[in-house]
Amino acid sequence: MYRIVKKELLVPNTIYLQAEAPEIARKAQPGQFVIMRVDEVGERFPLSLAGWDEKAGTLDVIFLIMGRSTMKLASLSEGDCIMDIVGPLGKATEIESYGNVLCACSTFGVGPAIPLAKALRERGNRVISVMEARDEGFLFWEDRLKEVSDETHIASGDGCRGKHRRASEFITEHLKSGHKLDRVFAYGRVFMMMECSRATRPFGVKTTVALTPVMVDGTGMCGCCRVSVGGETQFTCVDGPEFDGHSVDWEVLIKRKRAYLREEAQAYDLWQPDNLRKIAGLAGLPERSSAV
Repeated sequence: MYRIVKKELLVPNTIYLQAEAPEIARKAQPGQFVIMRVDEVGERFPLSLAGWDEKAGTLDVIFLIMGRSTMKLASLSEGDCIMDIVGPLGKATEIESYGNVLCACSTFGVGPAIPLAKALRERGNRVISVMEARDEGFLFWEDRLKEVSDETHIASGDGCRGKHRRASEFITEHLKSGHKLDRVFAYGRVFMMMECSRATRPFGVKTTVALTPVMVDGTGMCGCCRVSVGGETQFTCVDGPEFDGHSVDWEVLIKRKRAYLREEAQAYDLWQPDNLRKIAGLAGLPERSSAV
């Protein structure tokens, strides 16, 4: 059992949790993830690591409420326990001295982007961070991102911070203006990562993306997390979760992520009526959102 020591609603539909998991915290590295199971009848689902404290023995995650399992997790309070947390899983990010690095992030991707930017900067890279958000009300942890970046920008859908644009549009403008980028990393929604990869392709800037397909065991046995990269089948849990964004078959990834939308909605609707008390504190949240 893993006790929740901190819980916070960051912005609508986005939850931050800190849990006690000392063994994982001692070994975690940027780019890795964990798999959780809320209770004995719950499903296993992956969450990217948004941070960890080796001395305190805690780890941080940020997630969107997208269905039954994430709603169950969000309904827990500080002091409650998560039944299973397995990790750290996946390959850690290759942290090298690249030069000028840009980290693009959105929604839940802001979390893992922060330890990544910190590690890249400590290695001597100049780190530019771009946070994408729908509007001002969906911005969070901007101060944390600034602490680990040499330069920070906001790409907002409503133009609350300058002009209306996406992270991918910022990248295009940045490169067209003559600025050099040696590597781009993108974390967050599939569409955002896909567009960032398309933006860097004409300029030949290698772009690393962290994929989030359907996953069950996290050890390469079930095959649910398979993706097509460079025409070859890869397993996100053991070969990733990071891949070359220019080689990912985005159409196949999106189709696989949408494969169980109907079943997920049914499971959510069946669980919700019997657990109204648990989710009463989340009543102000919007409807389930999609990670695509």
